[in-house]
Amino acid sequence: GPYFKPGSPMRTSLVEPGMAGTRLALSGRVLSRDCRPIAGARLDFWQADASGSYDNAGYRLRGNQTTRSDGRYALDTVVPGEYPGRTEHIHVKVQPAGGGTLTTQLYFPGVGRNQQDSIFDPRLLLTVEVAASGLTATYDFVLNG
Repeated sequence: GPYFKPGSPMRTSLVEPGMAGTRLALSGRVLSRDCRPIAGARLDFWQADASGSYDNAGYRLRGNQTTRSDGRYALDTVVPGEYPGRTEHIHVKVQPAGGGTLTTQLYFPGVGRNQQDSIFDPRLLLTVEVAASGLTATYDFVLNG
């Protein structure tokens, strides 16, 4: 199933040569509740491919990175496909150094299946824009503590 798999490679791009799908440049910040950047927070990303399939054997479309000193992260990937019961989404685990872990999912605006997905949350919508190379999306994570 679409579950977290420990040990994913550290990388800022999940795109592989010949990978199908619309390219997506996802970026944002990890912030404290008082809007201070959180440096060195670990972000783990995993998602389905453009046809809605997960790689449960290897680490295709799975990876992790840490935020820079300004709390920023950036990931190159593809827009995930839908699969039965679920709309397009990207899984993320965010863990600041020495802190608790936030496990969540990010969603795409304007997708018809959003309202039929029982765990869709409009507070987790990406801000998406069309770019020459595909799409850009932004999302800022705000953590307690």
